[in-house]
Amino acid sequence: MGRKIGLIHATPNSVIAMENAIDEFAPNVNYQNFIDKELLDAVNREGKVTGKLVRRIIKLIEKAEESGVDGVALSCSSFTPFVPQIESLFDFPVVSVDMAMLEKAVTIGEKIGVIATVAAAGPTTTKLIKEIANNKQKEIEIVTETIIEASEAMKNGDSQRHDMLIQEKIHELAKVCDVIVIAQLSMVRALGSVGEISVPILSSGETAIKSLLSKLQHLETT
Repeated sequence: MGRKIGLIHATPNSVIAMENAIDEFAPNVNYQNFIDKELLDAVNREGKVTGKLVRRIIKLIEKAEESGVDGVALSCSSFTPFVPQIESLFDFPVVSVDMAMLEKAVTIGEKIGVIATVAAAGPTTTKLIKEIANNKQKEIEIVTETIIEASEAMKNGDSQRHDMLIQEKIHELAKVCDVIVIAQLSMVRALGSVGEISVPILSSGETAIKSLLSKLQHLETT
């Protein structure tokens, strides 16, 4: 029987992007989605990830555990800083959607643009990038833009406005940055019609899936 992984979501908007990443980069892997549809709204209301919200993510992972998954990937970048603590509670790998992507951004960029649509995601991503840069002893500059209006548009069913607002910000940051980070997987849908951009745009689905599969492979050989 093949591997089975759990995909943990704080919003339904990230489901398709994560499924597309699996279909492209790990087509032989079985997966199951676990969603708390109100969790991202709760993060926005709080403006940060609280202990109560972390416990809600843990409950989703427990459901995945009960279904017999070999590991899980969290698609919500706001929870990335808590992944080490969360992983210690389980007997299988837990990976965040964006850590490998942020490592790459620091490696290739001197001035890094960060675009988010959730209040907590922008500061969280920025802090992680700074920590990675400090560990690499690399001087960087970060320009962070959080477009709450895009998140509200998607919540109201206006996906076209959601995409347009993100695309406009990408073009704006491309003029002053040498790499752009898309902070949330749910934003990837906007990249399909963004047009020609002169700098790399990094999103996280591919790196999360590859990171999880690498951890599972390591466990099988040790």
